[in-house]
Amino acid sequence: MGAYIIRRLLLIIPTLLGIMIINFALTQFVPGGPIEQVLADMKGEGDAFASISGGAGDVAAELDSAGGNSEYIGARGLPPEFIADLERQFGLDKPPLEQFLHMMWNYVRFDFGESYFKSEGVLDLVWERMPVSISLGLWATLISYMVSIPLGIRKAVRDGSRFDTWTSGVIIVAYAIPSFLFAIMLLVLFAGGSYWQIFPLRGLTSANFDELSLLGKIADYAWHIALPVLAMTISSFATLTLLTKNSFLDEIRKQYVVTARAKGLSEHRVLYGHVFRNAMLIVIAGFPSLFLSVFFSGSLIIETLFSLDGLGRLGFQAALQRDYPVIFGTMFFFGLIGLVVGILSDLMYIFVDPRIDFEKRDA
Repeated sequence: MGAYIIRRLLLIIPTLLGIMIINFALTQFVPGGPIEQVLADMKGEGDAFASISGGAGDVAAELDSAGGNSEYIGARGLPPEFIADLERQFGLDKPPLEQFLHMMWNYVRFDFGESYFKSEGVLDLVWERMPVSISLGLWATLISYMVSIPLGIRKAVRDGSRFDTWTSGVIIVAYAIPSFLFAIMLLVLFAGGSYWQIFPLRGLTSANFDELSLLGKIADYAWHIALPVLAMTISSFATLTLLTKNSFLDEIRKQYVVTARAKGLSEHRVLYGHVFRNAMLIVIAGFPSLFLSVFFSGSLIIETLFSLDGLGRLGFQAALQRDYPVIFGTMFFFGLIGLVVGILSDLMYIFVDPRIDFEKRDA
């Protein structure tokens, strides 16, 4: 097993390098950049896309007004020295290959630089917003497992019954509801929209959080995350529940279960002593990757609706502003975490079922 883990760890290097090369190359062809964003802010537009979307005649006029030799739309009236100074500050005065090699050398030393527009280190920005994303991702994943696994087992045991039918209908309807639409409904109903003011509209904690007792802090934290976590979780029950049910059904029909029942074992012992470990292999082993997907990709709209300043909003704002240190720094950091989580998922398989041997499979 040790040799397999070492091989997987060594594969992280070329995989991560490939991810960074592809995304860095894409940014060289995408219109707009940090210089355009600065120029748009100076002109009061606030968005580089506004100037990029102008017609060909407007572009020609801009370039002509800037002296005919500026590559930046919106540089009208600005001295070339100012533009050159911006390029030096952002490190864009070097050839793309040199920029990439310099960036990767810094990342190997875990030096992710500073944001172009926030005057803060990338790691500091990520660390400030990590509690929000961890709260949403962790609790949404845990609640999904805590509800879906028992429900899936119950549905497998009572396959074809009325309970199985109506619960399937409920979770499929919940799956069909977009999370953002359900979040808006929760806001309207329970956060002062048109009906009841029960839950807060924004933030992860109250302003007086530090003054509360331990129980008060726990209650305040739960009060704030209840609606966003519910909005993120509602559509995740169907897949996990049906996966659990089908896994149990496949195992229940196997010969060893018939043999265990013939020996006189109780139904509880058969289900949880024999069937559970085999049926839950694919479900439990997928926990790290499921948490990672919820953690990084499922919270942008929810964070925006509930005014939570998390990693989803940070990445979205960085993409709009072309804040390259934040984009590439977080991409490297989270890509590394994702690859490590892939290894942890394999180890989880072995933990659930020690009979699995990845080294023999590779051989």
